[in-house]
Amino acid sequence: MATPHEPKQDRSRATRQRLLEATIDCLAERGWAAATVSVVAERAGVSRGAAQHHFPTREDLITAALEYMFDTRMAQSQSEAVALAEVAEGLTRTQAVVAGLVESYTTTLFKAALQVWTHAAADPVLRERIVPLEAKFGRIAHRRAVAALGVDDSDPVAHHLVQATLDLARGLGLADVLTDDSARRKQIVDQWSITLHSALTA
Repeated sequence: MATPHEPKQDRSRATRQRLLEATIDCLAERGWAAATVSVVAERAGVSRGAAQHHFPTREDLITAALEYMFDTRMAQSQSEAVALAEVAEGLTRTQAVVAGLVESYTTTLFKAALQVWTHAAADPVLRERIVPLEAKFGRIAHRRAVAALGVDDSDPVAHHLVQATLDLARGLGLADVLTDDSARRKQIVDQWSITLHSALTA
């Protein structure tokens, strides 16, 4: 049986989600300077007071947005893992895994996170909040990649090859920020997939 409080709680959750999604869009499209509480609130269609009720400071808003990005990306990677189960083994699977990892760094989520990382480099308070989140994301992203590739992470060579793949994916994501780098990116993904598969199965 529904309680009288549920509609209000639902509205509160919906408002919070709109604010987080608006923050991500503002960061990705307009940059750090534009992603203020006022701008985000306007974009989300709520009052500044309502925004500050959920997130008293800009740092609270940004940190929560990063956590939301993290959770969203983890949910996406889980869906991708299910889809990968349908992909044939061998080189075809390796290519699908590498392509998926690289594409995850060309999304709005990555572009928004990049704005936060850049600002955090010069802001010790923000950096203190962000570094643990990024470390957590890095560990889980590595574990997911290991599982998708089906390799033994206790093998130092396999461990470093997986990490190199993630670092390559991030670098290709950076190259896509200013211009459409999709054609060159596909060539690199195809070649690295062959190289990676040969190294992992040697």
